[in-house]
Amino acid sequence: MSMSVPGSGGDEEQIMSDINTTPLVDVMLVMLIIFLITIPIITKTVKVDLPNARNIATVTKPENITVAVDVSGNVYWNGGAVADRSQLLDLVVAEARKVPQPEIHIRADRNARFEAVGRVIYVIQQGGLVKVGFLTEPRSG
Repeated sequence: MSMSVPGSGGDEEQIMSDINTTPLVDVMLVMLIIFLITIPIITKTVKVDLPNARNIATVTKPENITVAVDVSGNVYWNGGAVADRSQLLDLVVAEARKVPQPEIHIRADRNARFEAVGRVIYVIQQGGLVKVGFLTEPRSG
């Protein structure tokens, strides 16, 4: 990095018309370092005490309803096939009128499309049932 000083050797004193970018680069690097240090300090998150995950065995009550979704997207209500979404909605609405409302347990095949399970959850939500759970197999080992 060099710098030319006028009057240091020549007969003619000329005005330097080039921009000296060295101070500009130094200032920008210092500002970059300051921003990199202060950004993690500025970012604030809400302190939340998250629960620990535990596998609790599901107690199946006789009034609980099991809705199964197989690989092809077919829906089964307590083991019986459901023809379409409107029939599923009718079944859900009938159960939602009961006091207290039963729980619905969804058993989805591992290879079932998320879309099919999402549609079942949407119909359950439309029908007015509040308690929905997912049944899974415990991890082996």
